[in-house]
Amino acid sequence: MRAYPLIAALGLAALAAQPVLAQEKPPAVEAPAKGSEKAAKADAPDLAQASAEEDAQPRRGSVTVGGKVIGYTVTPGTVVIRNDDGEAVASMFYVAYVADRPKGSAPRPVTFTYNGGPGSSSMWLHMGSIGPVHVETPLVEVAAPAPYKITENHETMLDKTDIVFIDAIGTGLSRPIGKSKGPEFYGVDQDIDAFARGIMRYLTINDRWDSPKFLFGESYGTLRSAGLVHALQERGVQMNGVVLLSSILNYGVRQPGFDQIFVTYLPSYAATAWYHNRLQNRPAALEPFLTEVREWARGPYATAMAKGSDLTDAERAAIAKQMSAYTGLSEKFLLSVDLRVELGRFRKELLRDQSRTVGRLDSRFKGIDVDDGGDGPEFDATDTSISGAYIGALNKYLFGTLGYKTKLSYRPNYYAQIGGGKWDQKHRAPGGRGGGAQMALADTALDLSMAMRQNPKLKVLSQNGYYDMATPFFGAEYDLKHMQIDPSLQKNLTYKYYESGHMVYINPAVTTQFKKDLDAFYDSATQGN
Repeated sequence: MRAYPLIAALGLAALAAQPVLAQEKPPAVEAPAKGSEKAAKADAPDLAQASAEEDAQPRRGSVTVGGKVIGYTVTPGTVVIRNDDGEAVASMFYVAYVADRPKGSAPRPVTFTYNGGPGSSSMWLHMGSIGPVHVETPLVEVAAPAPYKITENHETMLDKTDIVFIDAIGTGLSRPIGKSKGPEFYGVDQDIDAFARGIMRYLTINDRWDSPKFLFGESYGTLRSAGLVHALQERGVQMNGVVLLSSILNYGVRQPGFDQIFVTYLPSYAATAWYHNRLQNRPAALEPFLTEVREWARGPYATAMAKGSDLTDAERAAIAKQMSAYTGLSEKFLLSVDLRVELGRFRKELLRDQSRTVGRLDSRFKGIDVDDGGDGPEFDATDTSISGAYIGALNKYLFGTLGYKTKLSYRPNYYAQIGGGKWDQKHRAPGGRGGGAQMALADTALDLSMAMRQNPKLKVLSQNGYYDMATPFFGAEYDLKHMQIDPSLQKNLTYKYYESGHMVYINPAVTTQFKKDLDAFYDSATQGN
């Protein structure tokens, strides 16, 4: 999974503390509850300290892609991050997959990839997405208990790029060292700086400075990537491309009191209602249905929201009628919530008559609450369905198959210390309009815009799941389409969509297209097209 944002400023208690991504509801957010979305089930205390020595424990492997066997070296290891005074401040854990190549051949691309949270390790992407191994999970059902099936991933990107999965400080096996403490790294800009230093160190000790370079972030990892690509380029690390999977780049628009979040969610509500067959006149396909919903959301619906108390009863009734047709919710319910449907309420209301809730990370999944009377679900059915498989598989693979030796415990997440308002959401804007201003809530789409303007060759791929309720696709479109980049740079920005959720790759039906889109993107970004 990916990431869950927190929003700890201005008394907004945890805008995203939920594992891997965006907040449950815009108006208020709380730290992840025990047992919810990767909550503290993995916050195990350490019985040992991380080593200040860099580590690498390589193993050999192979994977078949397109009928061709690719041999590779997989290296679990650490890089030591140092501050400007040369003091060691953190040990950053990674697992790198480097494909064999003939001597004298051109340098292969290298992709640095990570999840989000903030507070999530890279476990989800590592064990589910573009690496050469993955754990099999159910389509939209609860995963069976152990043993878990870890297999070759024939849709891996290793044929196109070497891959380095990185754990954020405090998560996985990444830890502060020396005199440093965790909170020094728990913030938007602090985290970006740590990743920049860690990536640059990896490039140095592995002689990869001349390789084409990519960032691949999921959920809060997209907010990190948008800021990180600018930070790296400011330090002389020219980048080829950025992959944004399930994006959230701007927390400012999600603050209580703003209506944009309700506009943002509407197409995702429509997609979910379509999937669960809750529409009276259900279209045959999601598109162009969702294009129609987008236009209505940014048009009549957004206009109605902007009117506030000036909205007439007749206008209110007309909006409720059309909104009901798009979302499957009753006009009575929509009027009762003043046309503003918070995410938790939608997830509870849509299938209330069936005694079911829908998932947050992937609204195809259904859950069962203790009763039908609540305002929101008791848990996220997506998270509870697949977390056990991912956590079990990661530990089996890393410490069993790869035989990695360490005295530390792997933390799939660290929300107990990073979530609940403990993440510093402030961010200093880059140059340009408002350059240098301190934002109380980060919008790193501004950094990405600057990076694209400074490097006109930089390519960006936005990949989105229609059933992702944590980082809705219409929100990604809003953030990226408000970067104010020159028309000549628009061709460098590509959008792709899948009938899946937050972790697009858990749906086997879309993984082939997922890889095709990535293949085309990497070809374009490495050939200068």
